Amino acid sequence: MAKKVKTIIKINLPAGEATPAPPVGPVLGQHGVPIMDFIKEYNAKTADQKGQIIPAVITVFEDKSFTFITKLPPVAEMIKKKVGIKLGSGNAGREKVGKLSRSQAEEIAKEKMGDMNAFEIDAAVQVIYGTARSMGVDTE
Repeated sequence: MAKKVKTIIKINLPAGEATPAPPVGPVLGQHGVPIMDFIKEYNAKTADQKGQIIPAVITVFEDKSFTFITKLPPVAEMIKKKVGIKLGSGNAGREKVGKLSRSQAEEIAKEKMGDMNAFEIDAAVQVIYGTARSMGVDTE
């Protein structure tokens, strides 16, 4: 018989460096999940991706056990890495912090395609362009 799902939690954490400090501890603790068990598993699974932010989708069951899957880094993180910036613009409409080429956007789209809700590369590139514009990054 399948376990009954209590809740699903989505959280972005640094790869291989998660700690029980907020946001992890409070979010998992309120559902009775063994925090250190999750942190050890997450850090082991993402150790090879250090330096990136990796989203995790945690399924918590009624018996307080859990499973989780990791996804690719958020599009904004991938854009920052491609363009070579630390932060997006605080004033996206007026201040530009970099430029994203079509080929860079296509690389991100191909890499992220499995996590996106677009079926064609051109549609995925448009989603990436939208994220870039909201960060103050010029697009081609």
